[in-house]
Amino acid sequence: MQRRDFCLSALAASMAVPAWAQSKPIRIIVPYAPGGPIDVTARALAERVKDSLGTVIIENRPGAGGNLGADLVAKAAPDGLTIGIAATATHAINPWLFAKMPYDASRDFAPITQMLRVPNVLVMNAETAQRLKINTLADLVAYAKANPAKLNFGSGGNGSAGHLAGEMFKRAAGIFAVHIPYNGGNPAQLALLSGQVDFNFDNLATAAPNIKAGKLKALAVTTGQRSSTLPDIPAMSETLKGFEIDTWWGLVAPAATPRDVVDRLNKAFVAALQAPETKTRFGQLLAEPVGNTPEQFGVFMKKELARYENVVKASGARVD
Repeated sequence: MQRRDFCLSALAASMAVPAWAQSKPIRIIVPYAPGGPIDVTARALAERVKDSLGTVIIENRPGAGGNLGADLVAKAAPDGLTIGIAATATHAINPWLFAKMPYDASRDFAPITQMLRVPNVLVMNAETAQRLKINTLADLVAYAKANPAKLNFGSGGNGSAGHLAGEMFKRAAGIFAVHIPYNGGNPAQLALLSGQVDFNFDNLATAAPNIKAGKLKALAVTTGQRSSTLPDIPAMSETLKGFEIDTWWGLVAPAATPRDVVDRLNKAFVAALQAPETKTRFGQLLAEPVGNTPEQFGVFMKKELARYENVVKASGARVD
């Protein structure tokens, strides 16, 4: 009887893992280098879905602003064994930023689910804010209008999320500030901490330690509502109606992947995203799990792609 129970348990465990995932591991292509927030969250989710999907490995393929890794997913066999991360850059910004794209962000992918959204935050060097008597977003706007072209802001490069957030801010507030691009987010943050630039739009998780240490002054988060993790920081929309921009990423498969395979992947990853342990872990990164349907994620990505067209073109950023 005990042997029979054991065999039945083994059979049930085997049936829980889809046949297409048993023979080979599932690859998640992360289009960025190891160690970043996207890589960390992808690895955490891969660990949580192994009971339902079998072995899931992470393969980092950075390059061309994320285009290299995204293109690998677009051109992979549509069998559910190769999926990848879709991010704000790869599926909303880059199609308008790069003169030539190796993939079509709308047609070459099958959405699985949106994983996370991470607020960005408008931060100033704390000493600069004190010297200029800027305590709120409204103060910053008023100062910029009274002192045209005297303020500058840094970013991780032309066309980066921080650059585009700054351009959106300038348009929404009717102000002018000089953009100073750096070679990556870390140099841009160091420039802000040293007072070389006046303000930045940074990832909330990255900026939070310096905000808490009093080195940076947080004026507003860029999401439509206040962040649940740092609710004392106002949302920009409270001052600039309708302003909303954040960083997001999710999972996609090649476009021709069968719907039943997409549904199985969606079910496994949404369950992982909704697990209390996952929410706690990602909450430490100040990231908000989403976990929606393939249709919802698809509609969201199309809206983001359309929204960033005007933003990128207005910024003048271009990569040839």
